[in-house]
Amino acid sequence: MAIWLSFIFFLAWGVSRFAHGNPEVIRKIVHIGTGNIILLAWWFDIPASIGIGCAIVASGVTLLSYRLPILPGINSVGRRSLGTFFYAVSIGILIACFWYLKQPQYAALGIMVMAWGDGLAALIGQRFGQHKYQILGAEKSWEGSLTMFLASFTVILLILIGVQGNFWQTWVISLVVAVVATGLESFSLLGIDNLTVPLGSAALAFMLVWLMFS
Repeated sequence: MAIWLSFIFFLAWGVSRFAHGNPEVIRKIVHIGTGNIILLAWWFDIPASIGIGCAIVASGVTLLSYRLPILPGINSVGRRSLGTFFYAVSIGILIACFWYLKQPQYAALGIMVMAWGDGLAALIGQRFGQHKYQILGAEKSWEGSLTMFLASFTVILLILIGVQGNFWQTWVISLVVAVVATGLESFSLLGIDNLTVPLGSAALAFMLVWLMFS
């Protein structure tokens, strides 16, 4: 896990240093890259205490970074947001809940929706978003929201097929959760979507699987 995180931060630093990367691109490299660490924790059965401990440390570091220039390339994107902090908190909460329930796939599902769905939505929306809309003062684009839906649907479907099997229920659950995740992502005041999207996606998927497969 430490090696993977070091690689992601080194990659982000390299893009910032040598390629003069857009701050939002740098932030999303870290956003997507660190999100994938939940897969390593799941596949290698990392103890919950380690995952929660890392999340607590990351939360503390991100809070300090809003006061000190610890992570300037990650938090300085021209808007007031606690998204990085909420992201770390959501990882800790999901690990605590679903490792305890011995259902780590749902923690992975929630974080991967946030990592790939939100990450790609921001990049596509910023680059190609021509059709804008606003919710509670947050400007979004329909192109970004469509990307959020497609990326979320893909990662949810892949995880659930791997665990539950390729049944029609799996496709329906993936569709419903992706729609809800896209809706939650549109409400991003102060970066709160970094908390609501992963928690909401994981909880809804867990509930729907229990209802449709039990």
